[in-house]
Amino acid sequence: MNSMYFSEEHEAFRSSFKDFLQKEVVPHIEKWEKTGVIDRFIWEKFGEMGYFGLSTPEAYGGLDLDLFYTVIFLEELQKINSGGFAAAIWAHEYLAMTHLNEEASETIKQKYLIPSVEGKMVGCLCITEPFGGSDVAGMRSTAIKKEDTYVLNGSKTFITNGVYSDYLIVAAKTNPSDKHKGISLFVVDRKTPGISATKLDKLGWRASDTGEIAFDNVEIPSENLLGEEGKGFPYIMQHFASERLIMGVNAHARAEYALEYAIKYMGERVAFGKSLDQFQALRHNIAEMASKIDMCKEYNYSIAKRLNDGIYVVKEASMSKLLSTKMADEVIYDALQMLGGYGYMEEYPMARLFRDSRLGPIGGGTSEILKEIIAKIVLDHKEYTPVT
Repeated sequence: MNSMYFSEEHEAFRSSFKDFLQKEVVPHIEKWEKTGVIDRFIWEKFGEMGYFGLSTPEAYGGLDLDLFYTVIFLEELQKINSGGFAAAIWAHEYLAMTHLNEEASETIKQKYLIPSVEGKMVGCLCITEPFGGSDVAGMRSTAIKKEDTYVLNGSKTFITNGVYSDYLIVAAKTNPSDKHKGISLFVVDRKTPGISATKLDKLGWRASDTGEIAFDNVEIPSENLLGEEGKGFPYIMQHFASERLIMGVNAHARAEYALEYAIKYMGERVAFGKSLDQFQALRHNIAEMASKIDMCKEYNYSIAKRLNDGIYVVKEASMSKLLSTKMADEVIYDALQMLGGYGYMEEYPMARLFRDSRLGPIGGGTSEILKEIIAKIVLDHKEYTPVT
């Protein structure tokens, strides 16, 4: 491991987390992949071990650790071959909980953040809508002020943890006439009347519950507003950098897992009197795959370092997700080919890896949108700044 970024304490954490996953998670993965429902006991086990508090302040039960603990957390989650389980876990901690950590009032933190760290409550982030994914400012959901409440109407889709979560972080327009400044964020309790959710059937990420959610005159207490009214859009944009880096790290980690598995298989599989790893054409393919992974991994680590130091890395995080997710698809495609017919069989890991990886260039900002963001920065000299 690269000592430029990881200390002995980091590596000890990696070792203990790998052991935890093998003991507590891996025995249940096949069941969760088949049912699409992750048993609730595992959330509390993660909470008991402190894994949901890696970046949360100690005042709320967290550990307040540097970002490289998160990098390790994400990498090891990718190496148990369930993109859906990994997504459910990191969507809770790094999408929903991020907004609680950064924008919630003290009252809301006591009510939702602390139980989230403990694994007793599960959250989801609701931004994407049926008629607008990448166009966040074009959302149609509204939350209109009515005395001491907001009345929420609209729908969201492709929401990870959207069916079984206990609370929802919801973006809606509090001033529908203002495209950007009219969006606000709220925490909404699942038990609030008027919320309905439908589970979606997906190509991959089968273990996670991805939902379409409808809000019909849902009354939200005013104190459930996160941060300031009208600042929802910059809050969302501000956290996109970390989300995109997360997707980039996930990509290099699953590609690394695919490569490791392919190399092991090639060393054991014999054809024409020698193992597959002795054929020059295959060896050279492996060399290219390993090079692509290392290039993305080192770049992602450097971005994590800058983000950890408080630098606003919109361009770099966008580049990370764009290239890392593309690389992961290519490497996993080639790794599956290395296994021949067995790569196509469900009892081997490549088929699931292949399906799960395909969401990388779509979720958290499509590759097409990322290219436009990068083009604006490089060609138009657009500057993105954090919320003040």
